[in-house]
Amino acid sequence: MSGQAQHSPEPPQPEIHQPETRSPETRNKETAIAFYDMMFNQADPRRAVEAYVGADYIQHNPHVRDGKAGFIDYFERMAREFPEKKVIIKRAVAEEDLVVLHCHQIWPGSDDFAGMDIFRFDAGGKIVEHWDVLQVITGLSAHENGLF
Repeated sequence: MSGQAQHSPEPPQPEIHQPETRSPETRNKETAIAFYDMMFNQADPRRAVEAYVGADYIQHNPHVRDGKAGFIDYFERMAREFPEKKVIIKRAVAEEDLVVLHCHQIWPGSDDFAGMDIFRFDAGGKIVEHWDVLQVITGLSAHENGLF
């Protein structure tokens, strides 16, 4: 022995699970925002799907194939074609298993959009369905209220 005290390794600590204190609506809102930021602003749709999407994913946007693979393929292509794209979430509303995000989508070199995205969540807090409606921002308006 070298004269130094020998210490036995500390036993592994049990994993402590904190009870969920957020309401399902708050949890789902936070998840929808994190998902959208990761897939759109961070340009990482594959990681966003792995982290926030349930076993099945139903897509209603006619430009995106149904299912998780269709979503990943579409947004990986958008990340390549529009690397400077970004979304600004203006507001989020949750009711029961639905979250609506009102967003400003900025696509440099193309049109910008005002968008409404609706996400449905499963009981475990994973996204399982998506609808969206997009409006091109033209700069023309009959009023001064703006789109946001």
